[in-house]
Amino acid sequence: MKESTVAMFKKHGWRVDRGVHNYLYFTFYYPYVKTVFYAFKMLSTYLSWFKPLSPVLRTAFSRYHAKVLSFGDTRKIFELNTDVSAITEKNRQIVPYRYAYKILFQEADYIAVMDCPCKKTLKDEDWAINSCIGVGRGIASFWLEHGSKYNVRKITQHEALSMIQKFRKHGYLTQAFFKVATGGSTGVICNCHPDTCVSLQATRFARKFNDNLSMTAHAGYAVAHNDKMCKHCGDCSEICPVDAVTVTETGWAYLQNECLGCELCVEHCTTGALSLTRDPQKPVPLDLDIVLEKY
Repeated sequence: MKESTVAMFKKHGWRVDRGVHNYLYFTFYYPYVKTVFYAFKMLSTYLSWFKPLSPVLRTAFSRYHAKVLSFGDTRKIFELNTDVSAITEKNRQIVPYRYAYKILFQEADYIAVMDCPCKKTLKDEDWAINSCIGVGRGIASFWLEHGSKYNVRKITQHEALSMIQKFRKHGYLTQAFFKVATGGSTGVICNCHPDTCVSLQATRFARKFNDNLSMTAHAGYAVAHNDKMCKHCGDCSEICPVDAVTVTETGWAYLQNECLGCELCVEHCTTGALSLTRDPQKPVPLDLDIVLEKY
């Protein structure tokens, strides 16, 4: 048995079932995610009328979900030079789900990237496929020992951050994923577009059953607009992944409840008319300064 496999099973302790799930999930990453996507699609297409499925989906989402990251919060993760271990239940203020909410980054400079199963399933462009990032020796070493069929490779923190910047220029938001079967903690960070992300698509499907169901935790920010600096060019509305911004020649409209707080519009505003502000109505940001100080 490979060293990373032994370490993975040790992480789960007596929950051998979760160890097996963890092993199968990453070893068969693409077929696993592809199967889940088409199962969700089938349910939403043929059984959206069957409302008793809503609690079943809620249970599934409490075990696998994602937290949207602003670029500022992402940068702090990929500049880490110390271990972060925040496993308190107070993390639910950041990751508002029942089970998977641990924030663990151990040996965060040990990073691997491999093909994203979502993008492969939903036929994204070839250049975008190799984009799923594993942060920390535990997950990255497992990928490196088992993920050759998914073009796995080891990269530096600088390379990971540069990759994320490239994707964000093309309208991909950044998400940190949490899954009970992988230890209930983050470690996988991916570059996600609503059209080619199974997680974001799953939320679309689930809302046919219940408008409040979501696999995506809000980043925790809102967008402030300075009309005097705005030239109404429309760059922000074009890059927004959830159509939360509308721009006309004379006006700027913002749907705060639809916004994910991802910061893409702020980054693409050439006049500096947009900025991020903390949204007290949304979950706390996954800002490592906050995590280290309070959690």
